Amino acid sequence: QVQLVESGGGSVQAGGSLRLSCAASGYTYSSYNMGWFRQAAGNKREWVSSISTQGASTRYADSVKGRFTVSRDNAKNTLYLQMNSLKFEDTAMYYCAAAPRGTWPPVDQKDFAYWGQGTQVTVSS
Repeated sequence: QVQLVESGGGSVQAGGSLRLSCAASGYTYSSYNMGWFRQAAGNKREWVSSISTQGASTRYADSVKGRFTVSRDNAKNTLYLQMNSLKFEDTAMYYCAAAPRGTWPPVDQKDFAYWGQGTQVTVSS
């Protein structure tokens, strides 16, 4: 069955960095656009970033542009999110998701077919 498993979350001080990973299995990973979302306590889930099937195109929410970098390794079926200059407001549960190739860029939750369980990122000020 399809599985998306996030890892790499943790606690970090403001200004620090973390790299999230998302290991995919059970489907043809390289045929799907991928994305990251996050959800802070009490807030709606919000889109963070998307990357195209071969990694040639990326998109970022304005709130993370210039600080976060999305990448993928199709040989390893793994998605990454490098997060630098972290801020308190980046604190959230981070989710990876897979979107069928037809929609670009996928930025709405409805664009995504598969979801991981999330990894918590906590930034202390």
